[in-house]
Amino acid sequence: MTSTVPTSVPEERTESPAEAPPLTMFGPDFPFAYDDYLDHPAGLGSVPATEHGTEVAVIGGGLSGVVAAYELMKMGLKPVVYEADQLGGRLRTETFDGADPSLTAEMGAMRFPPSSTAFQHYVDLAGLETHPFPNPLAPDTPSTVVDLKGESHYARTLDDLPPVYHQVMEAWNACLEEGADFSAMQRAIRERDVPRIREIWSRLVEKLDDQTFYGFLCAAPSFASFRHREIFGQVGFGTGGWDTDFPNSILEILRVVYTGADDDHRGITGGSQQLPLRLWEREPGKLVHWPQGTSLSSLHPNGRHRPAVTRLHRTAGNRITVTDADGDIRTYRTAVFTAQSWMLLSRIDCDDALLPIDHWTAVERTHYMESSKLFVPVDRPFWLDKDARTGRDTMSMTLTDRMTRGTYLLDDGPDKPAVICLSYTWCDDSLKWLPLDVNERLEVMLKSLGEIYPGVDIRKHITGSPVTVSWEDEPWFLGAFKANLPGHYRYQRRLFTHFMQDRLPEDCRGLFLAGDDISWTAGWAEGAVQTALNAVWGVMHHLGGATDPGNPGPGDAYDEIAPVELPED
Repeated sequence: MTSTVPTSVPEERTESPAEAPPLTMFGPDFPFAYDDYLDHPAGLGSVPATEHGTEVAVIGGGLSGVVAAYELMKMGLKPVVYEADQLGGRLRTETFDGADPSLTAEMGAMRFPPSSTAFQHYVDLAGLETHPFPNPLAPDTPSTVVDLKGESHYARTLDDLPPVYHQVMEAWNACLEEGADFSAMQRAIRERDVPRIREIWSRLVEKLDDQTFYGFLCAAPSFASFRHREIFGQVGFGTGGWDTDFPNSILEILRVVYTGADDDHRGITGGSQQLPLRLWEREPGKLVHWPQGTSLSSLHPNGRHRPAVTRLHRTAGNRITVTDADGDIRTYRTAVFTAQSWMLLSRIDCDDALLPIDHWTAVERTHYMESSKLFVPVDRPFWLDKDARTGRDTMSMTLTDRMTRGTYLLDDGPDKPAVICLSYTWCDDSLKWLPLDVNERLEVMLKSLGEIYPGVDIRKHITGSPVTVSWEDEPWFLGAFKANLPGHYRYQRRLFTHFMQDRLPEDCRGLFLAGDDISWTAGWAEGAVQTALNAVWGVMHHLGGATDPGNPGPGDAYDEIAPVELPED
């Protein structure tokens, strides 16, 4: 997801840090406390002993698939994981040919907010360390350069930027307060006040479902200035532009800002792909049916997942039959599908009976955003050298309207090898890179940054080959993440609530959708985790299991917190 401007609220309505509970991705569409559910000593639930050892197909080995498989294994079921490429999905960490092997590049998810509390549960479980991520103007970022229309501004804090950026910040804060009850919703989320969350959100969903992000800005008196909207779109006021999201539903943006999803980001030391890889090998201390020492790896021959799924169809007894790339055919009573939803339309031969027709329509209408990155390894964090003439850092975290858009400087100390993300772009800006190979991209990026930093020779510090990705060109992804367009709320509701299958015809049950594009918080690992837990509850319920009365799951709480249902006619 793009980095956004950090929101603020009017001073008289802001609680002190000591008084304010932390934000979580708790609602607003489905305000269920996934972190409490995970932390409860009773566990997530159980299945009858007669079901122990039952195989469950898990299609997709990204974070959602691995979390679902891990929790199903703990219940005594036998997950069979299918993955077309490598475990991790868009938690993909790469190294550089010819460079220090300790250097890594986060090709997908690279920064995680503290409000991702269910995700953090698994980070802690895996024993991973985190560190502050150097977003523009973040406290741990040495300096930031905002370069717009050929004019650059150097800043260590927001106060160092020209007044117009403060005006943009004030316009955005006013826009959120006047049009979306921002501080009231944040307070309700902090306090986990479900009735208040639902009261505010129900009204806004009905009012704003057909509104674009840009239309929402234009309707706000505080954003009457085109110049302010342009700056906000291109570079924010120093912390990240929003223009790639302008055509999307404003509801998508409100979910992000309400829950602090773009605030106080942290990176995972050593790379985010470690999380699914460690969960794959992890031997839970508390599990049912399986002997101690069991892991997902040990449940799969040679520790390897099954290959790509090529066909999915229903067979007699409402079973799910899976054909894989090796030609192996297996039939399951239940399955979890966590791969990118468009795979059901293209790369996997699917039976129409897999989903109700309205759910097929929702999959067809799912809108994905493009994204590209390019990283290079360098000998040291030379950007911390001081310019003798100005006393400033030689180079800074950079936001610009040039081709590179966002440049991130990543180091582990002043005397150690380091990494530069030369460019991080979205949508049309990403498509501009698509025809270019990795070396062509590198040359354009160095030229663009050379215009911002004319005295800096980045090339002489590069120590290995660049690595790049365009997620729209990845055959098993076809895009970076889902982003609803105006009018898509009903489609998203169908996909998210698919785990509640008592409401579906009997011949449409047994296959459960999960993954961040099924969630309300697409583009965030938290959404992958939450929908995985929904699917685990669905499988458990489908097989006759139940949660402990002291720890109700998402399906048990559904009737009280179900997403707003808009009329179809």
